[in-house]
Amino acid sequence: MILLIVAGLGVLALGAELLVRGASRLAGALGVTPLVIGLTVVAFGTSAPELAVSVQAALADRPDVVVGNVVGSNILNVLFILGISSLLTPLVVAQRLVRLEVPIMIGVSVLLLVLALDGRVERLEGLLLVGGIVAYTVFAVRQSRREGVEVRAEYAHEYGTVAPRGRNTLVQVALVLIGLALLVAGARWLVDGAARLATALGVSQLVIGLTVVAAGTSVPELATSIVAAVRGERDIAVGNVVGSNIFNVLFILGLSALVSPAGVAVAPAALTFDIPVMIAVAVGCLPILFTGHRIARWEGALFVGYYAAYALFLVLASLEHDALPW
Repeated sequence: MILLIVAGLGVLALGAELLVRGASRLAGALGVTPLVIGLTVVAFGTSAPELAVSVQAALADRPDVVVGNVVGSNILNVLFILGISSLLTPLVVAQRLVRLEVPIMIGVSVLLLVLALDGRVERLEGLLLVGGIVAYTVFAVRQSRREGVEVRAEYAHEYGTVAPRGRNTLVQVALVLIGLALLVAGARWLVDGAARLATALGVSQLVIGLTVVAAGTSVPELATSIVAAVRGERDIAVGNVVGSNIFNVLFILGLSALVSPAGVAVAPAALTFDIPVMIAVAVGCLPILFTGHRIARWEGALFVGYYAAYALFLVLASLEHDALPW
């Protein structure tokens, strides 16, 4: 059970790494700028574990794992990942991120609550969410053309790649395909292991999804943000988290609802507590980002403390957590 979860996480991490590496170099060969690669290819790649796990869970009719993974990842991304990153070095945030991406993140979080009020995200609503990520991606690519020299330089340093040619192109295609295959296999193991762990501990799959699964699938975001923060590429550190949260709700939950014949059921506990916490965390970013466009170390410590309190609450209340039966 534990071995299955650990193996699943390891295979997911390897698959995501191969996918990002191959796709980034192929995009560079097509003349895509490093900034656009960072906003699209890498954003997708770091969220690939969440996508694989949620779709696998939806197909296996485990809606609590789907919702727990998306909502738990979004809470962890802001409180823990941004918190740890800003503890390492204070994060200066681009004005564009404050004015556009953070409000969009808040908007999609509220949208999720509205769609889930009837206890289910239907297939048609999933289609609406997927359409939203397509529109957002087009918008992000167009906006990237207006970025300043400093932001472009950060992305060029991080994602600038040598365009593959000839046989090397086939190698990159192979990396992408192998990465995708590993993601599917790792997701299957992780979902199966999480379900067994929930049964063994006597807790709901929602709690396991909000904690173990969410933390495991957020490892790529954690690694990307910490490395970017240490290198001084702070726009990437913050943008990675905000972009991932938007992607999680719009594409991952949307696609999960689309592939499930009955949509994705949302547990009452998630509707009344966890999703509101996700919204509060997103809204809580605004005062910090508007006051000086930076996240100081003490604010990062506050973020980490809040996440520890949230995780502790879930553990203490797990036996009473009102999740749907599976």
